[in-house]
Amino acid sequence: TLDEFYKSMFKTKDARIEIVNFYLNYQPISAELRNILTGALDVLENIPKEGDQYILKLDDTKNISLDLSYEINELKKDLFFLDNSAESFYAHLSELHNNFNAQVNETTEKLRGIAFKNFITDRDGTVNNYCGRYVSSIQSIYNAVFLTRFANKDTINSIILTSAPLDNIGLADISVTQKNMFIYAGSKGREYFDKQGARHCFPIEEKKQRKLTELNSKLSDLVKTPEYKMFSLIGSGLQFKFGQTTIARQDITNSILAKDSNNFLELIERLVDKLDPQKELFKIEDTGKDIEIILTIDSNDKNEQAKDFDKGDGINFLNDSLNLKLKDGPNLICGDTSSDVPMVEASMAKTNNTNSVFVTTNDELKAKVSAACPNAMFVDTPDVLIAALNNLGK
Repeated sequence: TLDEFYKSMFKTKDARIEIVNFYLNYQPISAELRNILTGALDVLENIPKEGDQYILKLDDTKNISLDLSYEINELKKDLFFLDNSAESFYAHLSELHNNFNAQVNETTEKLRGIAFKNFITDRDGTVNNYCGRYVSSIQSIYNAVFLTRFANKDTINSIILTSAPLDNIGLADISVTQKNMFIYAGSKGREYFDKQGARHCFPIEEKKQRKLTELNSKLSDLVKTPEYKMFSLIGSGLQFKFGQTTIARQDITNSILAKDSNNFLELIERLVDKLDPQKELFKIEDTGKDIEIILTIDSNDKNEQAKDFDKGDGINFLNDSLNLKLKDGPNLICGDTSSDVPMVEASMAKTNNTNSVFVTTNDELKAKVSAACPNAMFVDTPDVLIAALNNLGK
């Protein structure tokens, strides 16, 4: 069943946390822990398939088809990583990704010798491979090891900043890195856990919070109906963030018919319009996969209307709250979509001593990032980026 699938993935999370700690402390890893990974892989690979889709039971009468390539492939890579040398693992990654070695070496050399004050990065698609569902996108062992090495050796502040929720099935719940290594920032930086695990939040006006709570209640009721339940189960699902709500309308495998996806978008837009007819409280961003409904904040320009909270605002909040001293640099900013560009712009507004690495093959995005940051580099996959960071951290 779908519920059993999620429980199985979270068992691997607990095992992965222990394995990462043992691995980084040069301690032996028990067969019992390793068997949790092999057992999960065996279960996933034996789920019935139709073409490339795995068929799970949604309830007693309905099935759901899922692309489980992330969950299966990351387990396979983790087992290879644990059983082989570093050189063999890099060779394995080079078989999976075109131009892997060349891009890793180029990125390593360009960043070598820089002791970054701040390393701020998006997660999914940047330092973590994309998954069809956020709930089961558990961080892999090799990924956590590579990022921890870099954070431990080459940075003062290391921050994972994502638009996803912080917890309650959010960023903190799917991460397996060692404690006290990373600052986790969710909801585009509106909320974060510091290295000691204390929560901090960007202030929200009471009126706006009441409206967001009302919206969340209506969306919860909507996806409980048979007609719209599917939208809570694909991709990002329904995520209640701090100052923002996300509802999926499509996933990376386009499992929803385009007509149904577009109709659902129009339905959500009408719902938001009823709650905010003057368009003062909410901004809607449609990524084509997710519908992001974001509480506005006052613009710095008094002549402009309220704006939606972006990741640049998140970085500025973190800089003030954590005393990151972005102005001192050097800073390394990493992303993979246009929504990550405001992070680069926020850092560049503080100091030209900013480097950026974006995971993209999109020429339009490359031009946008390069215009914002002269020290911009581009790689094709998250595995290239984290391998280069691992080289720098070893």
